[in-house]
Amino acid sequence: MATALVIENDPTDDLRRLGDWLTEAGLELTVLRPHAGDELPETLDDHLALVVLGGDQSAYSDAEGMPGAPWFPALEGLLRKAVRHRVPTLGVCLGGQLLATAHGGLVERSTSGPEIGPGLVGKRDAADKDPLFKWVPLLPDVIQWHRDEITELPLTAVLLAASSRFPNQAFRIGDRAWGIQFHIECDAAMIEQWAAGDRAALDELGYDPEAVVYATAEQLPDVEEVWQPFAARFASLALGTLPDADIPDAGTGRTLPLLGN
Repeated sequence: MATALVIENDPTDDLRRLGDWLTEAGLELTVLRPHAGDELPETLDDHLALVVLGGDQSAYSDAEGMPGAPWFPALEGLLRKAVRHRVPTLGVCLGGQLLATAHGGLVERSTSGPEIGPGLVGKRDAADKDPLFKWVPLLPDVIQWHRDEITELPLTAVLLAASSRFPNQAFRIGDRAWGIQFHIECDAAMIEQWAAGDRAALDELGYDPEAVVYATAEQLPDVEEVWQPFAARFASLALGTLPDADIPDAGTGRTLPLLGN
């Protein structure tokens, strides 16, 4: 049976609740862990979809030109093939950043500092014609945990959601590939682990780790209410059962954001 290919870039950021939502919607999953030595495939011929998860690495190369992880060049190649062959694709946080850089976008260390904890993003008007985002509320609840940001989207990207500090929160390339800067997969245990291991970022923001874990746990039901149906629609798209999957105009949607810079 054909499956969705999931790339786990970091052992601290696995599928968690997102995996449950996708499998509950009927999508079988194959998880590869290149951080543990798994080899990436050359093509996606045997897969219905591609999901790329987050991680502590950077999507951009360092000053010496070394990629954020040894497998990132191959992963970016796979992301380009996914878009070219219209394989349904979802990139989460780092995964979304890699989708952007693979298509000419720019990711940099944020000058606004880290973004951590529960929050809201605002949909752009282009989301009204998007098969996944048109059913998302105007101001959906999300979980944030990142230091880098997408400072320039690919020229072919359509911006779907923004926030006041980080304008590029969600986007689509073509008609089958989505990137999101925020997290939807987290549960309370994952956030507790991140808070314990990322004290420097929390100290920079003046956040109490226990308060971050508590506030995030309080918001998880609202996150699920929004993003479980989103995941189910992605699964239906991959399975070929989504009735309104076609996009009238899949080109760029350069319009003013609902939330400004």
